[in-house]
Amino acid sequence: MRWSKTLIPTHKEDPSHAETTSHKLMLRAGLIRRLTSGVYNYLPLGWRVIRKVEAIVREEMDRIGCQELLMPVVSPAELWQETGRWDVYGKELWRVHDRNGRQFALGPTHEEVVTDIVRNEVRSYRQLPFTLYQIQTKFRDEIRPRFGVVRAREFIMKDAYSFHRDEDSLNETYKAMYDAYCRIFDRCDLSYRPVEAATGAIGGSASHEFMVLCDTGESEVIVCECGYAATDERAEGLIADIMPVEDPLPIEPVDTPGMKTIEDVSEFLGVEPWRLIKTIVYVADGEPVVALIRGDRDINEEKLAGLLGASMIEAAPPAVVEKVTGAPVGFAGPVGLSGVRLMVDRSVEPLRNVVVGGNAVDVHIRNVNAGRDFSVDGYCDIARIGKGDLCRKCGKTMDSFRGIEVSQVFKLGTKYSDSMKATFLNENGKAMPFVMGCYGLGISRTMAAIIEQHSDEYGITWPMSVAPFDVEILAVKFRNEEVREISERLYSDLKAAGIDVLLDDRHDSPGVKFKDADLIGIPIRVTVGERGLKSGALEIRMRETGEQRDLPIDGAVAEITKIVEEAKA
Repeated sequence: MRWSKTLIPTHKEDPSHAETTSHKLMLRAGLIRRLTSGVYNYLPLGWRVIRKVEAIVREEMDRIGCQELLMPVVSPAELWQETGRWDVYGKELWRVHDRNGRQFALGPTHEEVVTDIVRNEVRSYRQLPFTLYQIQTKFRDEIRPRFGVVRAREFIMKDAYSFHRDEDSLNETYKAMYDAYCRIFDRCDLSYRPVEAATGAIGGSASHEFMVLCDTGESEVIVCECGYAATDERAEGLIADIMPVEDPLPIEPVDTPGMKTIEDVSEFLGVEPWRLIKTIVYVADGEPVVALIRGDRDINEEKLAGLLGASMIEAAPPAVVEKVTGAPVGFAGPVGLSGVRLMVDRSVEPLRNVVVGGNAVDVHIRNVNAGRDFSVDGYCDIARIGKGDLCRKCGKTMDSFRGIEVSQVFKLGTKYSDSMKATFLNENGKAMPFVMGCYGLGISRTMAAIIEQHSDEYGITWPMSVAPFDVEILAVKFRNEEVREISERLYSDLKAAGIDVLLDDRHDSPGVKFKDADLIGIPIRVTVGERGLKSGALEIRMRETGEQRDLPIDGAVAEITKIVEEAKA
C-alpha cells in the first residue's frame, strides 16, 4: 500500500475526550473514528489490525475442531422469552420493532439463536460433541460507553458455543478452549491472566475471564500469592475483624437530622464508618430483601443474587424502601424489621455496640448488637472483597491489579437447553438436554488491549503478529529520483517476497514522516535517504526496541524478509 493512496488521518494532539492510552492513540493514528456514542468506524489501518486478530482467532478455533457459521444480528423476541432473558437481561438489550409490530433484539450474544439451530438439526448423541463459532458485530446499549472500543455499544466479538452429552465432555472442551485462548493471547504478545469470574446475565455454573494487565483497565482482579485470582465481582475472602472486645450497652435512639449516608452519620456521631451497619433494601425477582454489611464495606450484588437464587436483583425504589422499613431511604435498620428476608454478611457478626438506622425519619440507634436487638438466622458472604482482605484458601493478605477483560468462558450446563426444550436421544433412546458451554472473545477490545501494553510516548509499538503492515518504507525525499527509484524497487521486491509493506511516498517534510511512522507503529521502518544512498546503505529501525542499523542495498530484501519471518515464527 502507498501512504498517498491510503486513508491514514493522523493527528498531533491527544483528543480532549479520550481517557485511556488506547483510545487516544487509536484516534491519533487514524485507526477509528467515532460515529456516535459508543459506536465507531474502523478506518483502513484499524481494520487491517482487526483482520489480523481475527485470523489468529480463526486458526486457533479451527485447530481444536470448531466450526464457523454466521448468525443474524437481529433475533426474534420469542427466543429470548423462552429463556426468560427478554425481561431479565435489562436495558443493555436493545429491543426493536419491525413494520408489523413484531419485537426483535439486536444480539449482544447468541445463546438463544444457536440453541434454536441445534434443537432443530441435531438428534443423536452420535453427533456430539461439537462447537460452533462466529465472528460478528454485537450490540449492547451500555449506559455509559467509555474508553473507546473497550466499553463500546457496538463491538466485534468471537462467540463460540459447544454442545455435549454430559459434564465430562463439556469439561474437555472447556479446557481445550481455555488453552486455545492462552495461545491466542500469547500470539498477540499480551501479558494476561485467567481469573475466576461471575457468570452474570449469561448464567451457568462456572466461568473464567482472561484479563490483560493494564493500569487503566476498568476491571479489578483480586490475587493472592498462593495462586488464587478472581474478579472483584467473584472474589471470596475474609474481612479482618477490627472490632475490640466490648460489653453490650443499652440501645439509644439518637436524632440525626438529614444524615442519610454512612459518611454523614459517621461524622455527625463521631464514630468510625466500620462501627455502623449498612442496611440496603433490594428487590430480587420482584420480592423485597434486606442485606446488612459493615458500614465501610460494599455488597457484592452478584453474590447476593446467587445466594437468593435470583435471576434479577436491583436496589429497591424509594417507595419500596419506605414500605419495608417505614422510613425514607437513608434511615433503614434491622431493629424491629419483620416480614422480610434478612441477609447478613459475616462482617456484621463480630460487631458490638454499633449504629444502625432507626426506621424513622432523622433517627439512628446506637449500641445495637446482633442477636440481642435483631434476629439473625445465619451469616453469609455477600461482601465485595478487595485488596487487603484475607485469602480464604491460605489466610494471607491479598493484593489487586487492574485489567481489561478480553474474553470470558462459561460452563452453561443445561440452562438454555432446559428452557428451550433442546434435547438429543442418548444410546437408550431417551431424550436428554444438551449440556452447553459458551466462549466469548472481544476482537475489537483485544486490539485496544494490545495498544495499552504496546505503546510509548511517541505512539503504538505493534507486535509483528497483528501490525497493520510488517514494514514501512520511509522515503525521506520522494521527489529525489534516486530515493524514489530505490524505494519503489524495495517496495516491489518486498511485496513479491510476501511482506506486508507500506510505502510512505508523500511529499511531506521528513519530520512529519518520522513522527507519523512512530505514531502508527509499524514494527520495521526502512529509511531511504540521500545520505545513506551515498554509501549504498539503508537504515533499518525496529519500532519497539529502537534498535537500528544500516543494511547494504543489495541483500536488504533478504535480510528484512528473514527478520519478519523470525518475528512471526
